[in-house]
Order: sequence, then C-alpha cells, then structure tokens
Amino acid sequence: MEETNMAEMPEREPGLSGQETQTETSQAPTAERVMRLADSIRDEIGKVIVGQDNTVDLMLTGIFTGGHVLLEGMPGVAKTLAAKMLAKTLSVDFSRVQFTPDLMPSDVLGTMVFNMKDSEFSFKPGPVFSNVVLVDEINRSPAKTQSALFEIMEERQVSIDGTTHKMDYPFFIVATQNPIEQEGTYKLPEAQLDRFLFRIKVGYPELSEEKMILRRFREDLSGKKTHEEVRPIFNAEELKACQEIIENIHIKDELVDYIAELTYKTRHHPDLFLGASPRASLAIMNSSKATAAIRGRDFVTPDDIRFVSAPVLNHRVILTPEREMEGMEVEDVINGIIKQIEVPR
Repeated sequence: MEETNMAEMPEREPGLSGQETQTETSQAPTAERVMRLADSIRDEIGKVIVGQDNTVDLMLTGIFTGGHVLLEGMPGVAKTLAAKMLAKTLSVDFSRVQFTPDLMPSDVLGTMVFNMKDSEFSFKPGPVFSNVVLVDEINRSPAKTQSALFEIMEERQVSIDGTTHKMDYPFFIVATQNPIEQEGTYKLPEAQLDRFLFRIKVGYPELSEEKMILRRFREDLSGKKTHEEVRPIFNAEELKACQEIIENIHIKDELVDYIAELTYKTRHHPDLFLGASPRASLAIMNSSKATAAIRGRDFVTPDDIRFVSAPVLNHRVILTPEREMEGMEVEDVINGIIKQIEVPR
C-alpha cells in the first residue's frame, strides 16, 4: 500500500507477539530486544490496518528515534487510523488536534487563565501537552497556528508569557495532510517541514488488500470491535531502553561517508533548487540505526540507509521550477543520486 519510492525493507525474522513478548523482551539481548518489540507492535496494528508495511515500519523508526512524522495521502487511506493504532500500543497519554482555518495558537499550546479565587493567572495546558499527539490536517491552519509547533517540535518545550514549560517524555507528533486539495489549505513552510524526521506518502491499497479490508469489517461497521482488540505493548521505560540500544548500534566510517556524500550531492544537483542540510544527514544516520535494530542487527547496512533516504529527504529538497513543471517527482531525483554513489563494501 505504501507508495513512497524507496528500497524495499530488508527481510526480518519473525518476532514474538502478545504475552510472550512482554515476558521475554526484557531478557532479549540488545538489538534483538528492539526487533521483538517492533514485531509485537506490528502484530497489534495489523489487527486493524491492512497493508501499509512501509508506513508502519517508518512510524516505528520515528518513535524509536524520537523524530516526528508527517503522513501525506488522500482522504480515507487510514492515515489518522494508523497514527491512533500506533499510539494505542504505547501505554502513554494520547491527544488529537484537528487543525482548522480558525484555530489559534492558544488552542494548541494553552493559555493563561485568570483565577478569580486566587486573583492570579495560571497556565492551562493545551492538547499538545501529551506524549503522542496527532495533528490532523496540519495544512488547514494558517502560518500563525502552524508556527506554534516550531519550538515544541524541536526543543520539546513551550514558552508562554516568559515561562518555559517542558514536555514529558516521550513526545511524538504525527501530522497528516492531503497533498491534492488546495482550497482552504496553507502550505507548510520549509522550516517546519525540516522538523519532521519523515514525510511518508501513503497510497491506495492493492486490490487484494482492499478485499481483505472489506472482509475484516463487514460485520463490524464502525470498526469498534476491531479497534478494541489492539492493546498496549510497551511503555515509556521500555521505549527509553530501546532508544539506548539504538544509540549503540554500530555504523562504520564508510557508511557515514556514504550518508554525507548523499546529502552533499543534493546541494549540487542541477534538478534541485534547494538541497538537504546537515540535519538531514543526522536524520538518515539515526533512522538507519533504528532500522537496523528493528531488524535485529547491531550494525547498519547500506540497505538500511537506502530505505530511509527518500522519506528523510523528500520534504527537505525542492525541485527547480522547470523540473516541477515537467512533473518530475522529488523521489526520482533522490533515487537517481543514490544510484550514482558507489555502495560501500
């Protein structure tokens, strides 16, 4: 179902699910612990979501690296549902913010409220003060409201009336947007797009997948019964342990140079008006380490890097006006650059 033009995810070993995972993940060594947890999360999400294997894997990579994710696709392809099911597998707080043209920054971040009893102002937190935050249709609010997320996405804090409010751990934003509809939408600025680890393009399901969707929900019209089957798999402490494992995943110097050359070439490509920044290089390195751990390896391979390169770069580079008018896709340029670079042995 995933439409993003990227290398296929490497083969993974079958993992454990259900109660078996909860009792054994704490005893599993290093990267295998991350792999078994990721397999259990996929099993739970798979009770509701059909297909979207790459989408789920990239969302897992995002939450394991502490990066935010932007889901882009047509209405009705389960972008919001995928985010909600992922949040349901994690035993933390979840909130949803529906962005609309009349939404104000205070509706997202919170506001100062006067307490008549104490004759003092106190801060009332907004819905963004949660652990997993779903920002639905992020491009439906104007720049003033979109910019309210700048500080919180990068620094995990909100500054209001001279006071800084820190976010609890973990903090993960999943935003959605429709790439086609233009009326009543406001394009995200490049500075905000750069704060997302991935832009994941969610496509329509295959015919076989759509048949499976219909069979799964033909006796559950609202989806309530199926949704209730998804249960929490891990908590904040387990997530922190996995992130510490990912930090220690080995990536050899040749692969670090490979990543640097990849982003460097985006800055000097004739078809690109804007290339990727060092933040993109770091994002590729960190997410490739998480991908390796999810696959049960304690080292990064070139396949890991190729898998994450397109969703890391596709919202950070801009085509020249000429290529954009010709209908060229950013992913075509990215994949062309990847093919030009010699793969480290």
